[in-house]
Amino acid sequence: MNSAHDLGGQMGFGPVVPEKDEPIFHADWEKKVLAINVAAGAMGAWTIDGIRHARESLPPAQYLSSSYYQIWLAALDKVLVQHGFLSKEELASGVAGTARREPKRVLKGEEVPTVLRRGFPYEREAAAPARFKVGDTVRTIVMHPQHHTRLPRYARGKQGVIERVTGCHVFPDTGAHGAPETAQWLYTVVFTGPELWGRDADPTSTVSIEAWESYLEPA
Repeated sequence: MNSAHDLGGQMGFGPVVPEKDEPIFHADWEKKVLAINVAAGAMGAWTIDGIRHARESLPPAQYLSSSYYQIWLAALDKVLVQHGFLSKEELASGVAGTARREPKRVLKGEEVPTVLRRGFPYEREAAAPARFKVGDTVRTIVMHPQHHTRLPRYARGKQGVIERVTGCHVFPDTGAHGAPETAQWLYTVVFTGPELWGRDADPTSTVSIEAWESYLEPA
């Protein structure tokens, strides 16, 4: 969807200034938010794209004024209520009620290292051959969806070249919304700076994105 999270290519936000010797966490509460997100995600009620959509669909003013882990926490509150694990009243009062949905799975503390090392693979068997190959010139589609998508606004309607065929992966645009899982071929597509940013861009610059097959058309 088009919202405040899709900042690529937008002007007026100033330069990105890396923090020297940045710590992993800036406060202890951030550690807890990460841990709760991992535990809640392991319950199996939503996908990684589902929680991403919850973050990106926060009101723009809230999203832009929040820190990284504040966004994570707000989105987690949202999906816990949506899926029946919490009520808005419980969130407001801080007092647990008695009626709630039971999770499919409960992540035990001793299981965390194994789960994190294993990760959550999203590669799948392909149902058909890849439509494109390395070196093909393609153009991304132009869309303004209400749903989740991984195709950024700045790269829509742009011409690029297939740099790599990365296998068949779960399609996030539908998976984020609870639809039955589908998979598509995934490609690395490289664009020139002038193609993305216009004639004033550095002609030697390039940007690569990961694009699912339905995002692409032959150029």
